[in-house]
Amino acid sequence: MSSPVVTRFAPSPTGYLHIGGARTALFNWLFARAQGGKFLLRIEDTDRERSTPEATAAILKGLDWLGLDHDGEAISQFARASRHADVARQLLHQGRAYKCFATQDEIETFREAARAEGRSTLYRSPWRDADPSTHPDLPYVIRIKAPQEGETVIVDQVQGNVTIRNDQLDDMVLLRGDGTPVYMLAVVVDDHDMGVTHVIRGDDHLNNAARQMMIYHAMGWSVPVWAHIPLIHGPDGKKLSKRHGALGVEEYQAMGYPAAGMRNYLTRLGWSHGDDEFFNDAQALAWFNLEGIGKSPARLDFKKLENICGQHIAATPDAALLHELMDFLAATGQPALPAHKKAMFFAAMPHLKERAKTFFELLDKAAFITADRPIQPEAKAAEQLNDVSRGILIELTPHLQNASWTRDDLEHVLNEFAQMQGMTFGKLAGPMRAAIAGRSATPSVFDMLLVLGREESLARLSDAAA
Repeated sequence: MSSPVVTRFAPSPTGYLHIGGARTALFNWLFARAQGGKFLLRIEDTDRERSTPEATAAILKGLDWLGLDHDGEAISQFARASRHADVARQLLHQGRAYKCFATQDEIETFREAARAEGRSTLYRSPWRDADPSTHPDLPYVIRIKAPQEGETVIVDQVQGNVTIRNDQLDDMVLLRGDGTPVYMLAVVVDDHDMGVTHVIRGDDHLNNAARQMMIYHAMGWSVPVWAHIPLIHGPDGKKLSKRHGALGVEEYQAMGYPAAGMRNYLTRLGWSHGDDEFFNDAQALAWFNLEGIGKSPARLDFKKLENICGQHIAATPDAALLHELMDFLAATGQPALPAHKKAMFFAAMPHLKERAKTFFELLDKAAFITADRPIQPEAKAAEQLNDVSRGILIELTPHLQNASWTRDDLEHVLNEFAQMQGMTFGKLAGPMRAAIAGRSATPSVFDMLLVLGREESLARLSDAAA
């Protein structure tokens, strides 16, 4: 019986969750959840200068917004340093590693001579097979004994079989002279101890796999399944950087993209299921597999992102969308909506969410709800409120006061009034939009009247007429 799937996301705390890291976390989360396995989180915080509680909190916040829940507590790599060192000493005791007393100056001298002579600069330590009785009483590092003949084959679920000649592998340092473990050792020990079965990460780590396999083999541990995914590039095909726009997940949240839309877009960025572009979480979990990941770098496309996010906003149930909108207001430091305006929002949501691609667009379409009396019309809308149109609004008010405030009755009253004035309803709608919303482009006049209610609507018309 095969062991249950265990994946992990292991970011370095840099102050934010990178969009590429978010996609890596998403792929790990999807694969683990789809297989009924576990998704673990490890914070690789060995760089003590950069690894602050605030930086770790930023990663957790980004994962929480994306809806990527992890199993168990987040693990600190730094806290496990003694375990990593113990493994290095175990390999030393077993003869699979050795003490190297070469100084940095000696190593650099070797490399300079090799470069000058056109030889490989791969350092071969003279201490590899030295008799322990010849060891000086000096500081040393612990190096693993790399295989020197044959080949190492990385069996990768995305890249295929990648073969590396063993004479290209150096005797990697496991433990530094000060007794601290190197990153390569820490990763392998942590993945083994956490029971990780599948390592899904960026293909910039592909060459690391061959070096890490040396440790797995030396310890007699099972090598995990590798899946190295291509990195995300900008629209110009170059490695994603600040010049392409937002890099951190929290920036995308602040721009008003819904989390479901981001999950959909990031899943599709480098992975495919036929021609499907828009899908929900249940479909993603049912379809996701490693075979669907492409070998070529994916390009970030903001138009596609907006299109998918717009489809998710339109498809989200009104109550859930309102809840997420409230979270967006809180996350971006905007004031919360009072209860009566939340009720208006909910009533208007079917009309607001169509064709809105972000929460900012949703709020913009709902400006007639968030605005307070007296409404201050924008310049273009103010042009609709001249003396003639104000007089028309004054005449209109009694007709609306007697309306039953249903859509059918409002349409009947307004169209009949427009005919009485010798105009089309379109001509009447302009000043009404300006009076009710302070804008020339708004949702339907009827929709706004129904959402605002009789009292508020008449009050706004009265303010404008005055």
